[in-house]
Amino acid sequence: MKAEMGAEQPETVAAIVAAHRAGTLTPAQTVARTYQRIRDHNDPAVFISLRDEKDAITEAEKLATKDAASLPLYGVPVVVKDNIDALGFPTTAACPAFSYTPTHDSTAVQRLRAAGAIIIGKTNLDQFATGLVGVRSPHGIPRNAIREDLIPGGSSSGSATAVGAGLVPLSLGTDTAGSGRVPAMLNNIVGLKPSLGMISTAGLVPACRTLDCISVFALTVDDAALALSVMAGPDQADPFSRDRPLGAITPLPANLRLGVPRSGQLIFFGDKKAEAAYAEALKRWTALGATLVEFDLEPFYETARLLYEGPWVAERYLVIRDLLASAPEAIHPVTREITAAGARLTATDTFSALYRLQGLRKIAERTFTNIDALVLPTAPTAYTTAQVRANPVELNSRLGTYTNFVNLLDLCGLALPAAMRADGIPFGITILAPTGHDALLASIGRVFHADTKLTLGAKGVVQASLAPLAASGVDEIPIAVVGAHLSGMALNGELKALNGQLIEATRTAADYKLYALKTTPPKPGMLRVEAGKGASIELEIWSLSSSAFGKFVNAIPAPMAIGTVRLADGRSVKGFLVEPEVLGEARDITAYGGWRKYMAEATTA
Repeated sequence: MKAEMGAEQPETVAAIVAAHRAGTLTPAQTVARTYQRIRDHNDPAVFISLRDEKDAITEAEKLATKDAASLPLYGVPVVVKDNIDALGFPTTAACPAFSYTPTHDSTAVQRLRAAGAIIIGKTNLDQFATGLVGVRSPHGIPRNAIREDLIPGGSSSGSATAVGAGLVPLSLGTDTAGSGRVPAMLNNIVGLKPSLGMISTAGLVPACRTLDCISVFALTVDDAALALSVMAGPDQADPFSRDRPLGAITPLPANLRLGVPRSGQLIFFGDKKAEAAYAEALKRWTALGATLVEFDLEPFYETARLLYEGPWVAERYLVIRDLLASAPEAIHPVTREITAAGARLTATDTFSALYRLQGLRKIAERTFTNIDALVLPTAPTAYTTAQVRANPVELNSRLGTYTNFVNLLDLCGLALPAAMRADGIPFGITILAPTGHDALLASIGRVFHADTKLTLGAKGVVQASLAPLAASGVDEIPIAVVGAHLSGMALNGELKALNGQLIEATRTAADYKLYALKTTPPKPGMLRVEAGKGASIELEIWSLSSSAFGKFVNAIPAPMAIGTVRLADGRSVKGFLVEPEVLGEARDITAYGGWRKYMAEATTA
């Protein structure tokens, strides 16, 4: 076993899953290695609770009975920030007096487990996810994976350091104001902050419910994007969930236009090394073929100021007001000071800020009319633990210079390692795009990160060559789905298990009828009818390899069938149809225009 657990072991999610599927490494061995690394790392501040090793290994051994090819995260150890529910662990938000025991997984964790991931433990955080520094916890300060005197970054401190230190290849954080991005930079890893509503927040202790999202830390963009694809999708249990296709990762687009701030607008607080590293990152983008376009950053700065000077602090207050009233001493002094201010805000303050925010959103929309994405420093500088302890509020605020506005403006973001400075401090950039453009960020971010040739995390792991894009090959076959295989629906996992990629959401020509069949789980049947006698039905087009397409089609039960579906734009694609003989007892639901709308009403009823 010792030889099998040496430095030659696969480190990324992609490499670990490939080794598990090939049989050169077992999930149980990977889990055992994780626990050995946790012991060797010897930092009790990383975890708030850690699963029993034998229990985790037993779960890993049980995976051997499952089809490895159907599990995208087959045997991958994952840790979860301790403000996200995971069955078997208390949820504390780093406040023992707040602790409770969840009765089921959060939706995000449930989807990770269903994909073959093994949850190892719950990680430390800035209490109640309030902070970008990682020093506001009664459980101590996790050691920065790169340089021990630096702060780990927060609020997702434990999750970021666990990946940076090589304990696990994947972790969940959260990101309301930058908590999934700042610690990624400080630990030389990738931090993916998805579009709001892309990952369900059901089972998340809220910081600001209207702005919260669950984020991903990984060593590579491809690993982070895979985790997002597993967790993404609407969720009836989350009123803030949004029904939005994720899209496919593509080659670097031609004519890529990236926004950079106007001269003199960037702030580095005197950190010349960070300023130089950012300039070098822009040169790298230019060398990759991107065109840099100047934009006005000031409206984004103004938006950032709204987050803590405006009424959104009241959302944080709502979460802990009972605890503030009954046991204020249980709350970290800095967190208490920041959050208590939320009690003093009025409805007038709220509406005034909302009106201004709407104006700023319109300005941001116009900014993106001729720009694909913005390129900004993830944080303007880095601080040591001693510096932050001496000036906790101001330095924390500085770290949010380029992060605080993102969720208020409904943007998605991807934090990327960009350089290792001469003083041993990591520097990173973040690319930002309008909501729903997560796949674009992954497509361009993976190329940039690979081009840096930086090692991964803190362990000197060399980046592997970028994996070829499955959906770009000639081996791919598109298939149209209209019912339970849609994103987030009951059978969508069958497509993901075959490494299916969502290509687009579109509609049929107006020549179809849709019926609700009497099946378990509920499924629709779509029937081609005479031109002008039907309607246009919503559908999604997914891409499967030829072998996966054969497996998928072979498993389709009657009365479903695969035929040719005509789209609204005149194209034809293979897709689901129904045998007309079974429609006598089926309900005509054509008027809903799609299965999702029908199911939403049926669930409500």
